[in-house]
Amino acid sequence: MKRFAVLQLSGCSGCEMALLNAEEWMDDFDLGYMTLVMSAYHVPEVEVLLVTGGVRTEEDLYRLRRVVRRAEEVVAVGTCAISGGIANLGNRPEVREVFLTHEKRIHLPHIDTVVTVDCYLPGCPPTPELYMAVLRKESDFKAATSVCQECGRNKPKDMRPTQLLGFQQGEVLPDVCLVNQGYLCIGASTRGGCRALCTIPGYPCVGCRGPSNAFIEKESEAWFTSIHRVFEHMTDIPPEEIEAALRSPQLSLFLFQFADYAGGGQAPRHKDQVV
Repeated sequence: MKRFAVLQLSGCSGCEMALLNAEEWMDDFDLGYMTLVMSAYHVPEVEVLLVTGGVRTEEDLYRLRRVVRRAEEVVAVGTCAISGGIANLGNRPEVREVFLTHEKRIHLPHIDTVVTVDCYLPGCPPTPELYMAVLRKESDFKAATSVCQECGRNKPKDMRPTQLLGFQQGEVLPDVCLVNQGYLCIGASTRGGCRALCTIPGYPCVGCRGPSNAFIEKESEAWFTSIHRVFEHMTDIPPEEIEAALRSPQLSLFLFQFADYAGGGQAPRHKDQVV
């Protein structure tokens, strides 16, 4: 059986819980290490090492460098491992101003600045199906172009809101695009593959899967320009209102990572490495 391990750094254990929901791996894979569910002091040699959580402490750094030597393939799992997550926001005094400004951001080390990463599995957390695509190395698996592609809501041309609604305001129509209803949904530019688990029941996409392939190797301003065009085409909401909402602390947990794929002074993460 193919053996894999899960190295949990500073995080919330959400990625681990999502993996446990992917019951298919239990018959075909040997889990050699995962502190959430088993007691073990040492990580055995494994074919695949899933790294979750962010590098927040010296202990995180030590464990990461030590354990990757025992793995044939390293997979960065979730927003925290790929872009720092909550930990990467923790030291910022004013998120509204700095979360997408490269010069002012406080960069905690992402795991690919410390060790070589072979594959990226974004999401907060990734769905069980995405885990299985990684573990099984499904060559024919391709994430949807965007969350919109999976959502499938109608986009009526005669429905053009003039202002944004808050996340908890109004009655959400079940079959109409959330943008057409005045919600700040960024699914048009966010990587698909999540089955639109948020938008289908009526919660706007906040970008936890990171940029779609069209933006992975571009600076964050390209994404900003694109999402503005979406709202200009589908709504009559003033551009300044959209801009203020996009840069609000409410969305900062996930949107700041759009700058990390092609920013931070390192080579862009290639789209073929991202599941």
